[in-house]
Amino acid sequence: MTTPRKPTLAIVGATGAVGTVMRELVTEREDVWGEVRLIASARSAGRLLDVRGRQVPVVALSPEAFDGVDIAAFDVPDEVSAEWGPVAAARGAVVVDNSGAFRMDADVPLVVPEVNAAAAALRPRGIIANPNCTTLSMIVVVGALHREFGLRRLIVASYQAASGAGQAGMDRLYDEYAALGGGRTWGTVAGDVRKELDGLGASPFVAPLAGNVIPVAGSVKADGWTSEELKVRNESRKILGIGDLKVTATCVRVPVQTTHSLAVHAEFEREVTVPAARALLAAAPGVVVQDDLAAGVFPTPADVVGTDPTYVGRMRQGLDDPRELTFFVCGDNLRKGAALNTLQIAELVAGSL
Repeated sequence: MTTPRKPTLAIVGATGAVGTVMRELVTEREDVWGEVRLIASARSAGRLLDVRGRQVPVVALSPEAFDGVDIAAFDVPDEVSAEWGPVAAARGAVVVDNSGAFRMDADVPLVVPEVNAAAAALRPRGIIANPNCTTLSMIVVVGALHREFGLRRLIVASYQAASGAGQAGMDRLYDEYAALGGGRTWGTVAGDVRKELDGLGASPFVAPLAGNVIPVAGSVKADGWTSEELKVRNESRKILGIGDLKVTATCVRVPVQTTHSLAVHAEFEREVTVPAARALLAAAPGVVVQDDLAAGVFPTPADVVGTDPTYVGRMRQGLDDPRELTFFVCGDNLRKGAALNTLQIAELVAGSL
């Protein structure tokens, strides 16, 4: 009896922050792959990187790099995905893209396997999009609640880690704390943090992040909204299949290296009690409930970083309406928020080949 051929996975952007996590996840998770091909820019070509205990050479991004590839996971900037995603699809690969290049394309499904796995099969362009890390940090919880209670509205405040801005964001936060030197006085006089950081050069953030919070994440869009805030609205609508879902988001950057947090106020069509929500979410795939305020049990980035689930706690029924639920969620934005969800989609597609 012939053993079925295992599919070939290509990781495009294998040397970046998300690509590095994806290589780790490929090693940790069930081995469903035959070859794992590592693709990056020409300057990284020839580097040897560990995948499942083997040293695999990085190959330069080119059309030929996708020959024989079944699924190509893209972890690269939008403009690179926009150019090379269709190239990979034309060479026969199913593209799973982690950038924002295709998320709102009507012919590209936006997939979270725990929420809308069936959408992955409907890919006329041969491309599947991975949501933004902020949306992913809450949507598994929100999706489970929606299936039971019928979601009507979301009011969200995000607390986004430096790594949401990529390796440059993480490096900048490290450099800022190093420049400040752990002194006890900085941050006690207006402007003194900025003065201490003057010599660090250009930053991916619009203000100092160490010892600070920045009420701007993403680029500025029309009417005072930011790109991150609009992604939360538009992507939630598409993933949940609620085209007119009311969503208001305020996205804030905080001095945490990795793991996004969100305070979510959700309004439903039906009454939702805290015990019912706890029981539902405790049984939901990809969710961990930590919800005992009196005992000091609730999720924080320090407890969640490096793990795969979405953690939820601080659940409260609405004070004025029993159809409202407020809660706090945390999720590692480099794992479930990016690499893990991309890989889960790839595994889902691999199972159907």
